[in-house]
Formats: sequence, structure tokens, C-alpha cells
Amino acid sequence: MKITELLNIKYPIFQGAMAQIATADLAAAVSNAGGLGILASGGFTTERIREEIKRCKELTDKPFGLNVMLMHPDKEVIARMVIEEGVKVVTTGAGTPAPYMQMWKEAGVIVIPVIPNVKVAKKMEAIGADAVVVEGTESGGHVGESTTMALVPQVVDAVSIPVIAAGGIGDGRGMAAAFALGAQGVQVGTRFIATHECPVHQNFKQAVLDCGDADTIVTGRTIGNSVRGIKNPMTIKFYELEKQGATREEFEELGNGALRRAVIDGDIETGSVMTGQISGMINKITTVEEAITSMISECEEALKRLSGISLS
Repeated sequence: MKITELLNIKYPIFQGAMAQIATADLAAAVSNAGGLGILASGGFTTERIREEIKRCKELTDKPFGLNVMLMHPDKEVIARMVIEEGVKVVTTGAGTPAPYMQMWKEAGVIVIPVIPNVKVAKKMEAIGADAVVVEGTESGGHVGESTTMALVPQVVDAVSIPVIAAGGIGDGRGMAAAFALGAQGVQVGTRFIATHECPVHQNFKQAVLDCGDADTIVTGRTIGNSVRGIKNPMTIKFYELEKQGATREEFEELGNGALRRAVIDGDIETGSVMTGQISGMINKITTVEEAITSMISECEEALKRLSGISLS
């Protein structure tokens, strides 16, 4: 079954569940524009998550999802909340959804884990996942090592469930490329930061607009916690500490509250401005609907151009 039919959405575009960013205002706008809006749980209390679910229901009558971050200290409460609040689509990250899969499936929940490699993708299919989001290292925030271009086709070949490509996709050309690799849809994060409906501080949005193709950096690889964000004094300090062999505790102390400082306070000097490598192609703030419709039209144009190519 096609992912649009499975989820009852118009366009095969997921909105990434960016921690402390993907609130009801953003998710509902994406769903209303024909994509799949996804609420974040990362960085929020259980009370806040429930509030966002209820608000999303008020703002849209279209399908939307909740990302269950499996490192959340209250993950079991959140897992049950999915059923209590009637959420029909769940994406998961930072752990295995296996302990909750039976409960969710019995409640008719569509489960779509975000995965970093072929091995995990196969495990997720085996435990009953309906699809997987395959996230390449071009993404903002927590990243793996494999690129989207290399990873997506390998996962497509390894599983029989739908594959959604994520990482480095910010326009219709990237979407067309994902289809060429065998994906049925795309997940987009950074592009939706540069929208009127996104709740981040204006300084954060401006930092994305000002970001060039070489202006992001990955820190934390040596401690197994790779994060991509815009280069600023904080990330440079992270990078220097890493070269000096800093411990995980030192990293955690420096990074404590860094995302909130960027998202809420607009501190782009000592805050963590998590964005992907496609930031360099974003040059204006639009509505969510404009972002989605432009992606679709660009994708259609790209596919038309490709259909006219002959290699013989």
C-alpha cells in the first residue's frame, strides 16, 4: 500500500518532529496543507505533550502523528498517552518501540520508526512496523554516519514496507531524488523551520536563512552522540573540547539547556541551532502551505525532466 493511502494524506511529505520545535501550530499547519504533521515529545513534559495533542486536534481534522522519543524519562506514560488521546500515527526514535508495539497495534496505531541503518530497519519490520523513516547524516540534530543517498536504496532493498527518506531534503529536486532511490515519501525538518507557523525565535529562523552550504558542523562523534547544528561559539567550543578528549559529562554540562536557549530565547551564540545541510538553499520565510506546494510542483517538474532523459 502506498504511504499516502496508508496514512490518508494528500502528499507524501512528513514533517520532522524537531525537539522543542514541532508543536501543534506547526504540525497542524503541515497536516492542513496535505502532509503529515508530527508532534515532538523530546524536550517536553508529559503534561505539555498531552496539551499539544489536544491543541492539534482543535487545529486540524486531518491525520497527524506523535514522535515518541524512547529516551524520554516518561516514555511509558507517553506510550499509553498515544492510545488514551487517540493518536493514530506514531514515529519513534532513540530506542526500540518493541515494548509498546503490541499495545499500539491492538489499538490500530500506525507505527513508523526512524532508523539509522539497514540492520535496525530489518528489526523494525520484523516486530511489525508499518514503514520506516531512513535518516541520513545530512539531517539537523542527532545524526548517524551514512548519507541519505547511500542509505535509502540499501534499506529499500532490505525491507518490504514503505521507506520514507530524510536528511538533506528541502525542495522538490530532493524529493524526486528520494523517489529515484526507491522511497515512497520524504521527511522534512529544516525547511519547515523557515515558515511563519514554526514557533522558534526569529533569531533562529534568521540563522537558517544566513546559513551557507558549509556552515553546519557535527559534534559529539567521539562520545557516540553526534549532533549537527550551525557553527557558532558553542559548537566550536564543543569541537575543541572533543579534540582534547573531553568526557561525556563535560559535553552534557556545556550542552545543558542549549537547545532551549536557541529555540525559545533566540540565543544563537551559546544555543544549539540544530539544522541540516540544506540550510544553504533556504533564503526566505514562507507559510507551511507555500513550502509544501512548491516542493510538490518542483518535484513534478524534476520528474518530467528526468522522463525525457535517454542514456542510449
